[in-house]
Amino acid sequence: MKVGIIGASGYSGEVLVKLLLGHPHVTLAAVTSRTHAGKPLATVIPSVRGADRGLKFSDSNAEALAASDIDLFFLALPHGAAATYAKILVPAGKRVIDLSADFRIADLATYQKYYGEHHAPELLPHARYVLPELSPASWKSEAKLIASPGCYPTSILVPLWPLLKAGIVSREHIVVNSYSGVSGAGKKAEEMYLFVERAESIKAYGLVKHRHLAEVEEQLSTHTGGTTILQFNPHLAPMRRGIATTITVPAAQGATIERLYEAWNAAYASTPFVQVLASNQTPDTAHTVGTNRVDISAVHDPRTNNFVITSAEDNLVKGASGQAVQIMNLWCGFPETAGLV
Repeated sequence: MKVGIIGASGYSGEVLVKLLLGHPHVTLAAVTSRTHAGKPLATVIPSVRGADRGLKFSDSNAEALAASDIDLFFLALPHGAAATYAKILVPAGKRVIDLSADFRIADLATYQKYYGEHHAPELLPHARYVLPELSPASWKSEAKLIASPGCYPTSILVPLWPLLKAGIVSREHIVVNSYSGVSGAGKKAEEMYLFVERAESIKAYGLVKHRHLAEVEEQLSTHTGGTTILQFNPHLAPMRRGIATTITVPAAQGATIERLYEAWNAAYASTPFVQVLASNQTPDTAHTVGTNRVDISAVHDPRTNNFVITSAEDNLVKGASGQAVQIMNLWCGFPETAGLV
């Protein structure tokens, strides 16, 4: 099967390139970038030298791509830009997996509140938000366009979704603190992201209305049985990649740490990319960077009757490109783990 990446020169695009070049069931047939059009892939991404199959960046011409023989496209573009490509590719019969936020939020008014104008609202009813381990399986036959979850939301939804659904934790007073590597901001030349600004420094940002909050609350409210509101506090950490998340949530009446782990084990017993760690083990980004894995763990604080839940992932793999490849594998009938670790 032929696949293409639109916007292949950013951080998530670069990871996608590497994953798809090594994938056993697809051929990477197109990589696009308006900035690098005409340049050899290995010139822009030197780490793929010798494995680049002679690929060159092409211009991001949506009409030409829609007329090509490529079966599936990944949109590794900023929000707003992705929708302008989807509105041409989807009607042309192409499968599309969007890594941006353009189709992650089903409610148009909510999207506009957090992101502004939507450039393809007519596609929202056809889009499916897919968190592979948890989304209802009907998406495989229904979807024309898939929204791949955001990096922060993945680190929050994986641990919380089964617990809220099982009534193990409260829907009130949920506090989430997340810490992301600088690559989560994308490739940009801004003072805030310079090495000398970020080294030996950590800071909160996006308080109290980070854009990913809308995605998390909509998914939890839709799939776990009730409206869910949480306090989300993102932080920029002095590391290149990785996300560590700590969730503090009151235990529901009668809930125990044993019941919490029973809910997790039931949800993730057969999932290859969620590792449930023992209560005395804390997930570490050093152990998940470079993998498509989320590690999760929890402890109970009897003094406050809170569960303190932790997760760790690679923001560029499970939080972006690896998860998109995992979705492709399931959508196209390949082994879920194909091309991933």
